[in-house]
Amino acid sequence: MKRAHSKKRKKWPWIIALIGLIIGGLALSIYLDLTSTLKEMYKPIGREVSDKREVNIIFDKKEPFSVLVLGVDEREGDKGRSDTMIVMTVNPTLKSTKMVSIPRDTYTEIVGHGTQDKLNHAFAFGGIQMSLDSVENLLDMPIDYVAEVNMEGFQDVVDAVGGITVRNTLDFTQDAIHFPAGEIKLTGKEALSYVRMRKEDPSGDWGRQDRQRQVIQGVLQQGKSVNSLLNYRSLFNALGDNIKTNMTFDEMVDVQKNYRDAADKIEQLHFEKGTGKRMNGGIWYYMMDEEELQEVTGTLKQHLELK
Repeated sequence: MKRAHSKKRKKWPWIIALIGLIIGGLALSIYLDLTSTLKEMYKPIGREVSDKREVNIIFDKKEPFSVLVLGVDEREGDKGRSDTMIVMTVNPTLKSTKMVSIPRDTYTEIVGHGTQDKLNHAFAFGGIQMSLDSVENLLDMPIDYVAEVNMEGFQDVVDAVGGITVRNTLDFTQDAIHFPAGEIKLTGKEALSYVRMRKEDPSGDWGRQDRQRQVIQGVLQQGKSVNSLLNYRSLFNALGDNIKTNMTFDEMVDVQKNYRDAADKIEQLHFEKGTGKRMNGGIWYYMMDEEELQEVTGTLKQHLELK
């Protein structure tokens, strides 16, 4: 009897070793997928640090940073337009993120093109770099990173995190999809229609900006969930196919480690006091209210802990 019992006990180390190999193999697979995807997302730009900073951000020191999110509707035979331009500042010490949507028709200098035009034309003229330089010039503050998001493909990201939940304040229909007021769960296709609606909203583009914030916040929160980790492969594929950024692999890992709590509190700022003006043959432009522009940029700079 003792002999049989001894043989049984000898099996356990092999079983434990096998489980260890399986878990280790899975972890290695996830790591390799993650590394490959994040490197695929990486798109360097023509600078290492903003001209408005003396030194680059050190993520290990949990220094606040800023990012420009360009939501681009890509069209066949065209570079597309950055119809969504969101500047976000992230402060890990305050555990908060501030974000502001810049009206796409904002009349401003297109840096590197030598013209004054609608801000969203910068992407068509000079891609990510010109958009980044023009936004940085408009706000007179450092923009440390930029992320180009293919809005058509962004719905894949929403689906990859299992959908998102938002609190809708306006009952409306867009793209033949009905969105009732209240708390609703959205698939990727629904989320895309949800943020595109503007004409039925009494608040116009500002209502759309708030819905953009809800979707971004929903994706960030769901991305931290266990369910999303179980579906990591589809999430990585969706990210790699639809997002390009100048943030390196190591920097992304540091942000995930040191800044994730900042996604729990997102405050939306607004540009809403500007006026419309027709120029250049009747083209409509959004003219920023200078006092509001200074107020918003001052808030963002303070969040970045800039003097």
